Amino acid sequence: MKKYLFIPLAITCFTVLIFSNCKKTAIREATTEDENILEYLQKDSSKRFSAFISLVGKAGFNEALSIYGTYTLFAPTNEGVDAHLKAIGKSLDQLSPAEAQDIVKFHLLDEMVRTNEFNDGKLPSVTMYGQYLVTTAVNKEGASFFMINRQGRVVNSNIVLGNGIIHVVDRVLTPSVSTIAQLVEKSPDYSIFLQALKETGFYDSLNATKNADGSMRWLTLIAETNQALKDTAINSYADLKARYNNTGNPRNPNDSLYLYVAYHILNNVKYLADIVVAGSHETKAPLEVITNKLVNKQVLINDDQYNTINGTVYEKGIVLDQANSDVSATNGVLHRALGHLSIKVRNPFPVYWDLCAEIPELTRLSNIYRKKTYLFDYNDGNAFKDIKWEKSCLKYRNGVQGYLGDYWQMGIGRSSSNTDNLGTCASNSWIEFTTPLLVKGKYKVWFCYYTQNSTVSAVQASFDSVPLTSALVAFHQKIASVDPLQEATLEALGWKWWAGAARKSGSTVGRMLGIVDVKATGRHKLRFDLVSGSNSDCNFDMVHFIPVDVNQTRPRFNPDGSIEY
Repeated sequence: MKKYLFIPLAITCFTVLIFSNCKKTAIREATTEDENILEYLQKDSSKRFSAFISLVGKAGFNEALSIYGTYTLFAPTNEGVDAHLKAIGKSLDQLSPAEAQDIVKFHLLDEMVRTNEFNDGKLPSVTMYGQYLVTTAVNKEGASFFMINRQGRVVNSNIVLGNGIIHVVDRVLTPSVSTIAQLVEKSPDYSIFLQALKETGFYDSLNATKNADGSMRWLTLIAETNQALKDTAINSYADLKARYNNTGNPRNPNDSLYLYVAYHILNNVKYLADIVVAGSHETKAPLEVITNKLVNKQVLINDDQYNTINGTVYEKGIVLDQANSDVSATNGVLHRALGHLSIKVRNPFPVYWDLCAEIPELTRLSNIYRKKTYLFDYNDGNAFKDIKWEKSCLKYRNGVQGYLGDYWQMGIGRSSSNTDNLGTCASNSWIEFTTPLLVKGKYKVWFCYYTQNSTVSAVQASFDSVPLTSALVAFHQKIASVDPLQEATLEALGWKWWAGAARKSGSTVGRMLGIVDVKATGRHKLRFDLVSGSNSDCNFDMVHFIPVDVNQTRPRFNPDGSIEY
């Protein structure tokens, strides 16, 4: 059993009338012989869209929905329009052209989006109105369907026409009318956090919809409820200020209260689906990130677990309340935290990363992992979430001299050998791995590999696209023998003996790639690119990220999983 491892809109203007706030008008005059969006609505045999057609006409969109384009329209049925008019207490005749324009623009995107692009999050671009729509997959009473903005159900979808695509919805979709700051202010559940926003000056930032240059301001706020704060003995704003305010001025960017609030704000619009796609996100607190994961359908923030050579470390995070998150604002989105989210103090520590052990697509295959050699197909680059390579396939080698008896094998510059008569993988020029969580700090990076043949290849490593220039990797090079008394000299030359006592001489090699300064805690990219030569069997076993002030030569790792200190 492995003991260590911390392997843990472009908005297009149709006419000056329709988009009077656009600085430049782009008029489309091309037509198509195919049935267009307006024709489809008009010819619908069930006459489901007569009310919406009236809205389109009043808004001045008849020509726009008849000419060439690549639009997506969420078309509400008559029942949906009637329900909306009843809710606002107006008839179609009482709506002004401006009101009709706002309704139509909020249902229209300037690009085609099919349902296979709905991802329980925001659509890829804003509507013509200037806000994002959010999609959610729902399963109710055995039926599955999509909801848009948690308001309208998609009853027909992917109706492809000459100038776009229609999704039919049973309700009129309505935009948000509040900024993030106003959403917080409206809810009594956030009264303590609201005062912190105001005292630190972030209320003003979250209440603005435009940046200084006139562009849209998009932000994401994770707000703490009064109950979440009370659970940590913070019963009032005075308590919160007493805990964090260390300079006397909450608006001081170096003040702990200021940084606490900044830690709850993310750049751009990040709905829950956007949050869980990435392992970490930068906050407004300089160089501080939140980490996240999805466990049992719960979104957890800063819930981190990893294995070290001293045992498993678990840092419990907080839950985001999904039912009260993903609340759209005119300038972003609001999420509700059910726990107290403070900046996590993390100190750099060594990460001894086995490149095989933390790939769930491999380790869950009990008949393969640590059992036999296997070729994994490229699968359009999606075979593994955390390993990417150029083409063909990637070989998992078992029963070898790597740590825990396995490693990844790839042909660099030419096809791999035909191990166990399983076939060969076409030559690749690069492979990229996503690292475990690295705490911000400076590390020496050691690449630990196993040499196999004498063909020379030179491979350049890079960290987050920045080349590591201390050494190229030549997979034919090995340390013939090791004298423990000479390890310091060896380390100074950029080499180390990383395997156990039984491997004092032979083919296990540790090469120092360079020093990285990890600016933000999170997961990063480590990539290897071919520079020259070729080698059919390049073996990728471990990578060690070791803080610069920590011993670089211990511990050592054996094929049987034992660790020597």
